[in-house]
Amino acid sequence: MKYGTALVALAGLSSAREINLYSRKALKREVPQEHSHEATLRAANEALKLDNPLNIQDAVFALLGNAAAADGAGDVTNLDCLQQIIADQAFTNAKAAGDLELMTQAILYRALERNTGSVGLASVLCNETATNPEIANIQQHQDPASPEAAGNADIELEVAKSLASIGADPLLALNSATFPPGEIGDPTAQGNTCNDAEDPQGCIITLGLLTPAVTEDEILAAVADITPGAGAGNDAGGDAGDAVDDGAGDACNVVVQPPTNETDAGAEAGTGAEAGAGEAATGTVNVQAFTGSLGGVAPAVESTAGSDRPFSVNGATFTTAGAALQRSCSVQKNACANAANSGQIEGGTQQCEDQENECRAANNLKRRRRSAPFRRQAGALDFGSCGSPAIQFAVGLDGRKEASFQNVNTADFNHGSAQAIRIITDFTCSKLQSSCDASEETVQACQQASQAAQAAEGQAAADAFNSALGVSA
Repeated sequence: MKYGTALVALAGLSSAREINLYSRKALKREVPQEHSHEATLRAANEALKLDNPLNIQDAVFALLGNAAAADGAGDVTNLDCLQQIIADQAFTNAKAAGDLELMTQAILYRALERNTGSVGLASVLCNETATNPEIANIQQHQDPASPEAAGNADIELEVAKSLASIGADPLLALNSATFPPGEIGDPTAQGNTCNDAEDPQGCIITLGLLTPAVTEDEILAAVADITPGAGAGNDAGGDAGDAVDDGAGDACNVVVQPPTNETDAGAEAGTGAEAGAGEAATGTVNVQAFTGSLGGVAPAVESTAGSDRPFSVNGATFTTAGAALQRSCSVQKNACANAANSGQIEGGTQQCEDQENECRAANNLKRRRRSAPFRRQAGALDFGSCGSPAIQFAVGLDGRKEASFQNVNTADFNHGSAQAIRIITDFTCSKLQSSCDASEETVQACQQASQAAQAAEGQAAADAFNSALGVSA
């Protein structure tokens, strides 16, 4: 995504206002940190401005104390709920626009820690209920030195569940974490925080201060039973949602358009399913023809005559049979992948990819294109508005003691580090497709590079990814 300098300037003025406000208070105050997660803050603000009925001046105000927040709260009077109100509106706007990344960032924004008056002081919780359930189940992180910080782990797991429900990478929940605890009574009040409106990634990540309360394994266990794409992220904004593919594990796959002959696709699919599904009393028929059940059966594709959006999958509605069948096959694939990754089934995730193609074939949909690995010369691929997506493998990334993977170009690919290269490659491919507006050829190459990387370990995995894309770390 691209952000203008005017937004950064406004955010900087907000920070200065907060500093001036706090300078008139007691010495034992907490220094400002509202710009610590700058990438998420900017994205939340972008989503908010798509439709801002309450005239909120900027998303940054909700991360300040209430006294300073009042200056930019617009028509909001319950300042304890300003952060939730902004996140809820931002998510609604992003959903209407069919923008999965902005929906993801709205969820992360809701969980960010707010400024409070001193080290160890928790912020007041919102006493209202958000419209979107993906936002309603989340509270903000609390000061890590406060007793209430014991709940930060639960907050990160709830963030992960919301992300998984819309088909985003649940491990991005780690990016909503806050700082290491400061020392209560510290006369400088500096603690372990940072605040930099000019760092587009977020100084908490750049400086290695991000301190998650949960591990990657705990997140994966928490979301193991969640079917990606079964939440509000499905069909976001009507037809716009048809272009949002399900599941972080499939983020790099190119969405193949449904058959042009939609009637034939639906009729052919229905032929194989009517015997098992029959016609319900409501006149609804399941037109999903595929009967494979590895990791669970494909969700029913219900066809209801006379509706403007006659096809539905898990509550999400579609105008065409092809789009709905594509969604059903994709949801099944992701459920299968979750089962394979959690050890519930053996054989790895490639069998889930194969099953998805079988599902598509059974429903007369085009198969996802799989071709031989790319061998490119440097500079041959078009990365759109982004720079090199190269991945490095090193000790000390994000302050880790162990070796991990991370993009070299953190300005465009700001995920942070991870020990599993799949997490970084999936994120990279998703960014290339959504934010960078890279070519379809590049996205396909990234997907194949990701597969090559996952077949190796350590530096060899990073080298395999980079080589396939013609870049170097």
